[in-house]
Amino acid sequence: MDFKKVKKDFKQSKLSFHIIFWLVVLLFFMVRDDFEENHTMVASLVYKICIMIPQVLASYSLAYVLVPKFIYTKRYVSFTVLIILSAYIFSALSRVLIVHVAEPLVRIPPFTQESIAEIFLDPKFLMAHYFPSIYIAALIFLAVRFIVDISKVKQQNLLLEKEKVGAELKMLKTQLHPHFLFNTLNNIYMLSLENSPKTPESISKLSEILDYVLYRCNTKFVSVTNEISFLENYIALEKLRYDDRLQVTFNTSLEKDIEIAPLILLPLVENAFKHGAGEDSGSPKIDISIRYQNTIFTFVVANSIANAIQEGVKESIGLNNITQQLDLIYPHGYVLNIDEKEDVFTVTLEIEI
Repeated sequence: MDFKKVKKDFKQSKLSFHIIFWLVVLLFFMVRDDFEENHTMVASLVYKICIMIPQVLASYSLAYVLVPKFIYTKRYVSFTVLIILSAYIFSALSRVLIVHVAEPLVRIPPFTQESIAEIFLDPKFLMAHYFPSIYIAALIFLAVRFIVDISKVKQQNLLLEKEKVGAELKMLKTQLHPHFLFNTLNNIYMLSLENSPKTPESISKLSEILDYVLYRCNTKFVSVTNEISFLENYIALEKLRYDDRLQVTFNTSLEKDIEIAPLILLPLVENAFKHGAGEDSGSPKIDISIRYQNTIFTFVVANSIANAIQEGVKESIGLNNITQQLDLIYPHGYVLNIDEKEDVFTVTLEIEI
């Protein structure tokens, strides 16, 4: 573990932040344990402290070692091997602490206990009973750090925008909504409890999104194919919130790979999910198309509208902010059109590139 980086992070975000975070985690698991297991307060505290030790180790190893050194450097095979190995070790450690530390303190003898060898030789039980609680806490810790980093970037941008126009463009890096992140983590947690085969793929897509937003779009322009991959991952994770009633189509036709401003399309896609699928309890549809031909880049997103929410959709989208961003990046070089029909809301963006 990179202890220098951990120490630096402690200084920047204050030790109190880390203490409060883990106190909240401890209280959450204690309340859940009391509800599900009906333990005494003391017993619940002992059990949860023993579980929190591997949670802390997993969180800091993931946030300060595995993700920075392997995900950000695209060493995905090494990351997969190490995450599986560390998950097994931390799950086994958690079981050892429960059986050989917690239970002797809170249970009344005589009672039988598993040996350490027996614990390590039962990986299926470890992964089923300890992996979710350890790595859900680790993912939440990683998400909180991500949101804190995004907030810091936003504050810096707000200060710099008074000095130069270029600083305003960095606000695009903060478009990923925190609610999306927490909803996604909750969905992944539910998938893990169900042992769904979608769990690894969902975690991988979330990792790619974090990698892209934090590190791969720090330039004024990025490849449109990278933006397309980002939107595909975003859409795939958003669809976890809905059942098969939601239909999403995403079509692309590119004459060649071009460069566009990073994350400029994300707010339009977010609005389609928010005001389309999010407010339509029927069979919502979202159609997205990207085309580049003869120097014209065209992005079209259309979402169905429920009858009860047709009025006022246009005002709720918040296009003023998007227009300001487009004015900064493509002055006099874009057209943004809104078409609201009886049951379909369509936004078309054309940029001359």
